[in-house]
Amino acid sequence: MTDETPDYAAQVREALPEIDDIEDEDLREQVVEAWTLGLDRGGWRDVRDVPYAWNIHEVTNVEHVRGVTRIAAKSAEEQRDFHGADPDLDVIRAACLLHDVGKCYEYVDHVDDEALLDPDPRYAGETIPHSISGYALAHEVGCPMAVQRAIPHFLGEVPDRTLEAELVKSANSASSNAITQSAMGITLQEWVDKYSQTSD
Repeated sequence: MTDETPDYAAQVREALPEIDDIEDEDLREQVVEAWTLGLDRGGWRDVRDVPYAWNIHEVTNVEHVRGVTRIAAKSAEEQRDFHGADPDLDVIRAACLLHDVGKCYEYVDHVDDEALLDPDPRYAGETIPHSISGYALAHEVGCPMAVQRAIPHFLGEVPDRTLEAELVKSANSASSNAITQSAMGITLQEWVDKYSQTSD
């Protein structure tokens, strides 16, 4: 780590306080480690510089990730208290917090140069969709398989979806619809149709 490399771990812990709600200490550290790797390889100055979408910069990826985590945790509590289900809240929180960590790689070409230090060309770019690179980061740092398999959130990426994965996916859609509505006055589907790109 050079003198100019930011303290990514401190940035992540401060920007994503929901990490502290994960009960398993090892899992908390794995979430921080995955973000640290993504930010370092993507060459970001600050975790808050990563945008929500390639063309929506009014909302940060941090805001979206926090929103997804909060929505999914509330939904899981309702499933438990009202329906008697038993979702794993640690898995849900970790997967939500990591579901868009891959944007650290994917969105480097969609921000001003001032937001970046030195992106690593082996990782940075749009070649791999962020939900897949996010899965890879979670795998690399040793997250449990239950967390890894809940990260890919586009239709068809994981055919056998768990309750936790469905909660991540539905919370992601809820947050994304709120963001596209407030930022652009359109639904998420309208955004996808208009820009012919997959969103989340």
